[in-house]
Amino acid sequence: MARIKGATMTRKRRKKVLKLAKGYFGAKSRLFKTAKEAVMKSGQYAYIGRKQKKRNFRSLWITRISAGCKMNGTNYSTFMNGLKKAGITLNRKMLSEIAINDPAAFTALVEKAKAAL
Repeated sequence: MARIKGATMTRKRRKKVLKLAKGYFGAKSRLFKTAKEAVMKSGQYAYIGRKQKKRNFRSLWITRISAGCKMNGTNYSTFMNGLKKAGITLNRKMLSEIAINDPAAFTALVEKAKAAL
């Protein structure tokens, strides 16, 4: 029986890595060894970034809600506490959208939160 060589799979594996490294600077896009390292590192950054994205958006929403609260004479923590006691269950994303796009509705929410305290 003839000896089986792994050339096709090796080529396929290398082409896949080099395709992922397309657009990288210098040798990182051309040489397999450095491309492989760069692709592995970029995968780690992407994984971490998916977690950080959630944190960043939550902090952005809280900042927007806080700004809306300050315009209505209260602070973020008392507003959220008042909403909880009033039984209003809106998430922070929707509250931030209301604060930006519909200030009158947000003012009504602030008044309900103040009344519940």
